[in-house]
Amino acid sequence: MPDFSRLRPSSSQGWLAWVLLAFIVFFSAASDQFLTVQNLLDLAESYAVTGIFALGLFVVLVTGGIDISFAAVASVVQYLIASLFVQFQFDNALLSILLAVVCGTLFGVINALLITSLRVVSIIITISMQSLLFGLLMWVTGGKSLYSLPDWWITLRSVLPFSWQGNSFQIGLPLVTMLVIAGLTALLLNKTNLGRQLYAVGGDAESARRIGIRVGLIHIFAYGWLGAMAAIGGLVQVYRMGEVVPNALVGGELDVLAATVLGGASLMGGKGTVSGTLMGVFLIAILKNGLNLIGVSNYFMNIVVGGVIMVAIAVTHYKKRKETDVSFV
Repeated sequence: MPDFSRLRPSSSQGWLAWVLLAFIVFFSAASDQFLTVQNLLDLAESYAVTGIFALGLFVVLVTGGIDISFAAVASVVQYLIASLFVQFQFDNALLSILLAVVCGTLFGVINALLITSLRVVSIIITISMQSLLFGLLMWVTGGKSLYSLPDWWITLRSVLPFSWQGNSFQIGLPLVTMLVIAGLTALLLNKTNLGRQLYAVGGDAESARRIGIRVGLIHIFAYGWLGAMAAIGGLVQVYRMGEVVPNALVGGELDVLAATVLGGASLMGGKGTVSGTLMGVFLIAILKNGLNLIGVSNYFMNIVVGGVIMVAIAVTHYKKRKETDVSFV
């Protein structure tokens, strides 16, 4: 009799891989449009920005914090760079990207300083920052979209073209950008002393402080990293859409949080992997794309995402309690 115990996953990423495979098989059987090269590429491209945001949020979650303001930061950075071109014809691609990253990082650092100095729960500060930034953006701009943008920003480029069964395809710049950031994030967390300190702070901030880790600086780096990723994600989103819409990104935070939690990141910090985060992103993408192809309502998709988050959080807390349960009863 075959031994199926070997197929049982030993980690949350293993379980997630099985869930991904199950949904791929289900949607492939339910719709002949799902498992096509073009659909999978379109799916990956459309969720590349979500992936960039998730990789930034993941670093914050590793430290035991949470940040909800990244979408508002991305929206403000988008409008700032676009306004520089519209008002002053500032058309330097490298300097514009650098300015965007600096601005995003600055917003993240401000969040971290407020959290550490005021000793307020991170979700309270970042929700306040999200409301403040988005409110200011909509008030100053009147909700007006910008369409006159520099060519370097909106001209679609051919990246990594390939052929499959006589048809031509290409892996676009958004997906390549997300994969590069994933590689850098994995390198940071797994191969550097700073990465080990990020996990240590998330595991037990007081113990980390006692062994000499400067917890405040670690939080500043983590939130600054997310701010930089928010800026890059905002730029990539405009590249895909060809326009700056002030309220295009705000409201999508749930998908990003769902992806990181599904990927194995703990809301209590100290856990998770980059590969798990990417699998979480593509699970959300596959769910929404597959449900759309079989004709399920958009409203029901939100129910599914919300339910998935609740189940993931419940499992995370259950596993945490089992690990820390030292009772003899």
